[in-house]
Amino acid sequence: MSVGRLADIVINRPVKGPFTYIVPEGLKDDVKVGSCVEVSFGYKNIAGYVVGFSSDSDIKNLKPIIRVLDKAPLIDETLLKLTKWISEYYYSSWGEAISAAIPAVLKRSAKASRLGKLKESDEAVEEFIDGSGEHLAPSREQKQALDSIIARIDDRTHKVFLLHGVTGSGKTEVYLQAISHALDKGYSSIVLVPEISLTPQTVARFKARFGDEIAVLHSQLLGSKRASEWGRIVSGKARIVVGARSAIFAPVKDLGLVVVDEEHETSYKQEDVPRYNARDVAIKRAELSGAIAILGSATPSLESFYAAKQGKYELVELSERIDFRLLPEVEVVDMREELTRVKKLLIFSQNLSAWIAKDVSEGKQVILFLNRRGFSTFISCRKCGYVLTCKRCNVSLTYHFYTKKLSCHHCNYKMDPPEICPECNSAYVRYWGMGTEKVESEAHRLFPSARIARMDTDAMRKRGAHEKVLSKFKAHKIDILIGTQMIAKGLDFPKVTLVGIISADVALNLPDFRAGERTFDLLTQVAGRAGRSDLGGRVIIQTYTPSHYAIQAAKTHDYNSFSARELSLRKELYLPPFCHMVTLTFKGYKEDKVIKAAEALRQRIEKEDNSGKINLMGPAPAPISRIKGLYHWNIFLKSDKVPDIVSLLEKVLGNKRKEKGIIVAVDVDPY
Repeated sequence: MSVGRLADIVINRPVKGPFTYIVPEGLKDDVKVGSCVEVSFGYKNIAGYVVGFSSDSDIKNLKPIIRVLDKAPLIDETLLKLTKWISEYYYSSWGEAISAAIPAVLKRSAKASRLGKLKESDEAVEEFIDGSGEHLAPSREQKQALDSIIARIDDRTHKVFLLHGVTGSGKTEVYLQAISHALDKGYSSIVLVPEISLTPQTVARFKARFGDEIAVLHSQLLGSKRASEWGRIVSGKARIVVGARSAIFAPVKDLGLVVVDEEHETSYKQEDVPRYNARDVAIKRAELSGAIAILGSATPSLESFYAAKQGKYELVELSERIDFRLLPEVEVVDMREELTRVKKLLIFSQNLSAWIAKDVSEGKQVILFLNRRGFSTFISCRKCGYVLTCKRCNVSLTYHFYTKKLSCHHCNYKMDPPEICPECNSAYVRYWGMGTEKVESEAHRLFPSARIARMDTDAMRKRGAHEKVLSKFKAHKIDILIGTQMIAKGLDFPKVTLVGIISADVALNLPDFRAGERTFDLLTQVAGRAGRSDLGGRVIIQTYTPSHYAIQAAKTHDYNSFSARELSLRKELYLPPFCHMVTLTFKGYKEDKVIKAAEALRQRIEKEDNSGKINLMGPAPAPISRIKGLYHWNIFLKSDKVPDIVSLLEKVLGNKRKEKGIIVAVDVDPY
């Protein structure tokens, strides 16, 4: 049936689409590919995105587009292709992928040309001053890396470079000079950083070099500021975008270079639909744009390192620190011996305490790392063994000293700590374990004259908190900085001569095949914060498992020996990077129904899969089997190629996010 001009529209719902709508005569000049429009869908009026046009349709009673929400298209053709790939690879709808690419403040717009009308807001955020605009002469290794990258930029040939550089080797300077060259050639650049805490220092270095060419995008920006930055990018006023995960969707024109700093970081993985990995999306966007992608890390993910070894990426190595500074000396302290010596659990070993006191007295700075927040990690009764757990999650409650509350880190349930045991009514309730609050408290007790600050998600809730603490640390108004993984990478403070890792065993004991890799990454990264000047540096790692190969490799900064051991284990067990994995998570309030739905889907998968290419495991309870009242069970599928698994899931699951009333979440390449 020919009905004039028709628009193909996708929506932010778990339905495949696109859906066909009539373009009214009065809107034909405003409706374009990439436009955000209002349409009637079911019984509601909702926003949709125009992805194409057609002139004929077999569908009767087509509905018209109600109105155009933004005259200027919010998404261009390259981003349409990118979001289409995301929807196919990560098992989401195209509309959900487009919605993830557009900032919420723009999606809420109901006024035409909102981009042009939004004003930049004044944010009361302390400026983090660091870095210099000086164009530094590259070292021999940096020059070799730049020569390879610049040649590809000049050829306009897509290539992925894995820049493996030890901490302090000058990876950022390579990024800066590559971006400068791209800018001279008329190309834009996108730089991804994994943590908002890294953004102030990174942005300061880039602004010192490029000034107003820089735009910043991350989740803690006020909505009006985010929209303003988006507008500067669309207009071409800003040609370099720096930001966290979602910055990969920045609407830059003539993209020539994409940089993913600390590419191994798990925070690049999106937790909600579509569950994309920004590192892999960055590579795909570079490919679609004919641009160069640089993945940088001192501890590359095994997936990226293996791809480089296979020749898919070009491996570029920086094996020496700037000015030939030595990597810090690393000492491993066996906490079992400390326990034998003093007959009680210690936060600071004798050696770490002595070095902290020495360095603080000499006017130097110290970083103390523990990847666990709170004061005590659990409360239990010494008489009956009862542990206080969350009433909605299968986890122990963490005690927070500053709020005087027990808190669940999964659902935010809070309660007052009991004085007597709820199980046996005894008064033998004791606090066990430790988090960053307890480390801070003990540091104040042992080093009363030191100026101490803490950086974790509890302490950094206020807007601008990251910048404020880092500025004070940079100005040496803080002697000891205590924190979680947000202080473990990227930060460069010349006066830091000592890094103390309170417990290397936190990540090592997680029920995760990447536990060894995460431990090595964290130890190596946080160790790299020390010795970044002529003052030198020392790292003290406290552990109850000193002989573990991840800890031994971190002690000697030996990525190659660690990766060889870990890759050998992964190959034997057919785990990434030797396969791709997809996790199906079943969630519901009745555990028996969750198990039944998971078993039923497993049987359908086994019946439908005749290829023999897919390895199936489960169902089994998730490591945390109950969160916010919902029971979690998993099925794991492994195969050499993701499309093999996705096509199978489309047959047995389709677009459904529910299976017999149970929520089903699909996570491709899970972290």
